[in-house]
Amino acid sequence: MPAARKRSVSLPPDLDARIEQAAAAESTTFSGWLAEAARKEFTIRAGFAGVAAFELEHGALTPSERAEAAVWADSVLGIPPTNATTKASQRRSA
Repeated sequence: MPAARKRSVSLPPDLDARIEQAAAAESTTFSGWLAEAARKEFTIRAGFAGVAAFELEHGALTPSERAEAAVWADSVLGIPPTNATTKASQRRSA
């Protein structure tokens, strides 16, 4: 891995404190936490770009398909189902 580049950034005090707390809770450094957050952001952006490309080729996703995707994403992320996602899941299995 190439050597890390040093940067100087300015953050609002409340955001700085929240990042520091999150980094400590995850036993990582401030810089490590920020790097991981940036990686996640770029992954999210790539996902949005992928959906946009799919929709250009195949047409817009339907509300039902979007609801099904939300249920799937929540399950992958370990987010407990809400009334909305439970109803979408029930419609899908009906």
